[in-house]
Amino acid sequence: MQGIHNLLQRFPKEISVRENEPLSNHTRFGLGGPARFFVNVSSAEAFPAVLATLQGTGRPVITLGGGSNLIVADQGFDGIVLRFTGKSITRKNGKTIAESGVMWQDLVDFHTNLALTGMERMTGIPGWLGGALYGNAGAYGQTIMDFVESVRIYDGESFREIPNAECGFAYRTSGFKSHKDWILLNATIQLPPGDPIEVRQTAHEILTTRNEKFPPTMKCAGSIFKNLFVAELPEKALNRLPPGIMRAGKVPSAWFLEQIGSKGMTLGGIEVATYHANLIYNTGAGTSAEVCQLIDSLKSLVFNEFDLMLEEEVQYIGFPDRTSH
Repeated sequence: MQGIHNLLQRFPKEISVRENEPLSNHTRFGLGGPARFFVNVSSAEAFPAVLATLQGTGRPVITLGGGSNLIVADQGFDGIVLRFTGKSITRKNGKTIAESGVMWQDLVDFHTNLALTGMERMTGIPGWLGGALYGNAGAYGQTIMDFVESVRIYDGESFREIPNAECGFAYRTSGFKSHKDWILLNATIQLPPGDPIEVRQTAHEILTTRNEKFPPTMKCAGSIFKNLFVAELPEKALNRLPPGIMRAGKVPSAWFLEQIGSKGMTLGGIEVATYHANLIYNTGAGTSAEVCQLIDSLKSLVFNEFDLMLEEEVQYIGFPDRTSH
């Protein structure tokens, strides 16, 4: 703790530290026990000293963003949770430079107001830019990889600019998942001009639709399971697909979940929405253990029916027996 105390003295405005901070306050599910230390850093330039100090404590260190796609164990995390909270958005030479702590919706609104096209279909996605980069967030045919020129990171030794082609972006993933110790600092984004009326109208219509499906007050992580590539489906699943279910080479995981009767399923305080087979939410009385049990049950039912193993979009913290993909 002495090293962390020295950091606070050195960077009094850039760093804050809380002990035994409930992670339920920082996840969309509203679940999760405490982190031993919860460290916010608002300045990218502080990270060399911050990481060196935190790693010297001998405690495990993990990074966190907006917590919108995260399940934290009920017992919490006996280590250090680190967040970069820088949230500036600037324009230079026709490009946007946004820090990873910026709210995703703020970034979408920023470009929508400038009538720049490329993000409007991703309006309403919760969380921060850093998490969107990490998971290559997307919606309605657009993904973040489509307009990110480069990502600036701190890898524990130096600051680096990673061009798009080296970010390892793919469906709902990125190369950053193989480098969990890297700190994502900002992204350089370039969008072409669009029709002002069309861009705003599209954003408005999609936000309305998303808010009906995923109300902002609902304690959920959006869709739990990734959609599936048709080319990778086992024969038993492929032979059952109805006409018209495939889009852009993928099949919604919700279709398979519907076939096993997932809608409306409950486990304790956790439920599957009656209107969306791939939406699990916390009624307010649930636990992380119940979320995991329900996820495992759905995966088992789909596997037994289709020889198909669903894969979660959500990430896990504090579960030694669960893997984040």
